[in-house]
Amino acid sequence: MMLLFKKPIEERTGGSVPVYLNVYDLTAINGYAYWFGLGVFHSGVQVHGVEYAFGAHERSTTGIFEGLPKQCDGFRFRKTVLVGKTDMKPTEVRALMDELAQSYKGNAYNLITKNCNHFCNDACVKLTGNSIPNWVNRLARIVTFNSTRIRHHNRIEDKVVTMETKKELTNESTKTPSSDSTSSPSSMVRRGRTQTRRAPPPCSPLSSHSSSSSL
Repeated sequence: MMLLFKKPIEERTGGSVPVYLNVYDLTAINGYAYWFGLGVFHSGVQVHGVEYAFGAHERSTTGIFEGLPKQCDGFRFRKTVLVGKTDMKPTEVRALMDELAQSYKGNAYNLITKNCNHFCNDACVKLTGNSIPNWVNRLARIVTFNSTRIRHHNRIEDKVVTMETKKELTNESTKTPSSDSTSSPSSMVRRGRTQTRRAPPPCSPLSSHSSSSSL
């Protein structure tokens, strides 16, 4: 009788490195707004024991900086979210940050369109293929959506006003009579009279008599 033994599963030598999103409160009001899915947050990406984040300054150099996880100065740490895992080595992660630095310069920072949460989302997508949770940057998306709707509404109003103006101009041009049709009937009669030759007056009896007597 033969006994069959299963081969032991070989462990992966490289392994997968977890990628975390560390979220911080920017304001004390987050304690209430957080439970409604809102709030103003700062975030950083933690991988290989280093936290990478994005901030603003006046120079055209990179705005990406690194520090100790969960200890970003000026902000109150709230929570850590596991975004996914990566097989990138520390040197590859630094190369990725150098690549992102071309787009995330200090003077390009914008609270609504290019903030720390936008950077973390791009970094996490490239590291793990996953995006950060929606609630982290929801406020910026709401403001962007509303401003886009306002601009779109204004463009529609401008088009409507332009179309109405063109329509009014067209109606006025059709109502304006031509130069030939402006002449009144009386003026047309006067024109006819001036163009008609008058008949010569009849000869008086005196002149006709004198001419006959001379014959």
